Amino acid sequence: MTAPRFALPRVAFFGSPAFAVPVLDAIRAEFEVVLVVAQPDKPVGRGLKLTPPPVAARATELAIPLAQPTKLRRNEAFARQLRESGAEVAVTCAYGKILPGSVLSIPRYGFLNTHTSLLPKYRGAAPIQWALIEGETVTGTTIMQTDEGMDTGPILLQEELPVPADWTSLELSDALSAQAARLIVQALHGLGSLTPRPQDDRAATHAGMLDKEHGFVRWTDTAAQVVNRYRGVAAWPQTTAFLNGARLKLNGLSLTEGHGPPGEVLRVDDTGLTVACGVGAVHIRTVQPEAKKPQPAQVWAQGAGVHPGTRFAISGNPAPPDPVP
Repeated sequence: MTAPRFALPRVAFFGSPAFAVPVLDAIRAEFEVVLVVAQPDKPVGRGLKLTPPPVAARATELAIPLAQPTKLRRNEAFARQLRESGAEVAVTCAYGKILPGSVLSIPRYGFLNTHTSLLPKYRGAAPIQWALIEGETVTGTTIMQTDEGMDTGPILLQEELPVPADWTSLELSDALSAQAARLIVQALHGLGSLTPRPQDDRAATHAGMLDKEHGFVRWTDTAAQVVNRYRGVAAWPQTTAFLNGARLKLNGLSLTEGHGPPGEVLRVDDTGLTVACGVGAVHIRTVQPEAKKPQPAQVWAQGAGVHPGTRFAISGNPAPPDPVP
């Protein structure tokens, strides 16, 4: 007996960053991907060389038809391309643009989105980062039907992922990418049989896009909050502190014992620096002065004349207040 038509739908894939490449590969292994849609090429590096996003580059390698529209709304040429691709369902994974209703209505089975949080928590652009900043010990992946809202569509599948205490956004991103790849294949195989579950908007929180100021250390926070922020911004913008007007990148932050005025260096030894926070203290393994390579924290401290009693800047914090969940 012939399998139902929806069992093996033709798929259009919308994605841009490296995170989405394993998801594209997993779908392509079991389904026909008839079109890939990615963000336009952007200037990269000191030479500002025009470079395709990783998903676009992967589509070219695989000889899959590729579209990189600058806009989706009122773009009839792109809408026609999507219709003519024959896609019966579309999948979005970190694509980077909100989809208008005129595009959402084109595939027969609509759009499915892979979102890296347990919706309705952490709707928005940076769920991985904010889950870590907020100290979550469990996050996960949600496969949802896409609507015109910001991650507000009904849930089809959802799976938890425990977060080890030493993971940063780099490790968590890799784990969630693998989880998303597996779950979206499961959802596509179940297309037509999965029961959508509406989200509880009352439980929703927002995970807004990060900017450079979100990486500034807030020494008046607890040590746990400082370390969680470091974990969340590890990929970008990274952790930044200020000493005597100089900007420094800090890496390898962990909790340790100690207390003192926030921002004060308590110890300098062969393992690094210990700095006091609002409650507790953090240990710092490496320091990177502006325009220089990272150095072991104790080597940097010796060269910079940093010793117990030295104070990192905490006043006039230029970081804006975090968005209220």
